[in-house]
Amino acid sequence: SGVEVVTFWLLSPDNLRNRPPDQIAPLLEIIADVVDELCGDETPWRVRLVGALDLLPPEMAERLSTAAERTAKRAGLTVNVAVGYGGRQEIADALRKLLLEHAEVGTTMEELAEVLDVDHIAKHLYTSGQPDPDLVIRTSGEQRLSGFLLWQSAHSEFWFCEAYWPEFRKVDFLRALRDYAARHRRFGS
Repeated sequence: SGVEVVTFWLLSPDNLRNRPPDQIAPLLEIIADVVDELCGDETPWRVRLVGALDLLPPEMAERLSTAAERTAKRAGLTVNVAVGYGGRQEIADALRKLLLEHAEVGTTMEELAEVLDVDHIAKHLYTSGQPDPDLVIRTSGEQRLSGFLLWQSAHSEFWFCEAYWPEFRKVDFLRALRDYAARHRRFGS
């Protein structure tokens, strides 16, 4: 079957809020250039933006959105570009959407509490309709999630690499795949 979805986490809300503007501005330009390249006419994949684009300068959010919209009808690999993405915020947003959806049709809190399950919440995540990640590759030597796909990665396998993302090489990727292929996934059992 192969790879259906790849997610690149480029900036968290904490990065956007806590780093000085002189660090963020060049990063945003690099991200926009990468998204433009990913969304080029010669690429087969569909690009989806996940995260709080409202944390970005309006012109940058518009540039990213316009580029991603050009790929909406493509049927190839889905590339999620996570900018302003935080896993806790995603779960809070999913719950907010779920509550508003049920309030709109008159469902009481008690009725919702009776039927609420993980599928109801998953349906409202930014990545709704996509498979959960099989493998999460964490660069930079850190061995933590830092808020990345908290809900979706419950049964994911993890591979940690000392290299920072800009230095991450094809050989590192192949090592991650080889290591993953040798594992026996238990999905919580």
